[in-house]
Amino acid sequence: MTTTETAQRVNIFKQSPEVYQAMIALDAAAKKGLDPVLVELVLTRASQINHCAWCLDMHTQDARKVGISEQKLYLLNAWEEVPGLYTERERAALALTEAVTVLTDGFVPDEVYARAAEQFEERELSQLIAVIFTINSWNRIAVSTRRVPPIR
Repeated sequence: MTTTETAQRVNIFKQSPEVYQAMIALDAAAKKGLDPVLVELVLTRASQINHCAWCLDMHTQDARKVGISEQKLYLLNAWEEVPGLYTERERAALALTEAVTVLTDGFVPDEVYARAAEQFEERELSQLIAVIFTINSWNRIAVSTRRVPPIR
């Protein structure tokens, strides 16, 4: 097999159903009380950074279902370059998503955290951080097991 070919590896959810159930519960708890539009933007952006095809396929479809425009989806990878398209809350959430996902120099910069803290109440901020670390877990599961979305 060449490096460009992919074949699904172990099905972690079939082999370890307890892990799957725990992830589903964590996912639901993390999203509780957050705006679905904000959640799908965060899930899609983290999945872009992590190169997770499975999650990108799923979350771009889910994003459309909650009313996110095609333009917002197409430009999400360059959200900082389009100041009028994303709300300040979305921009703060996307900056935090990138910082938590990449962990540049091993931490989330104070200015990124402060920006998010200005936009979100503590409960919302806690939930947002939980959504970010949960999607990063899902991404790592899908990427490490080479989960590939169906070709339509």
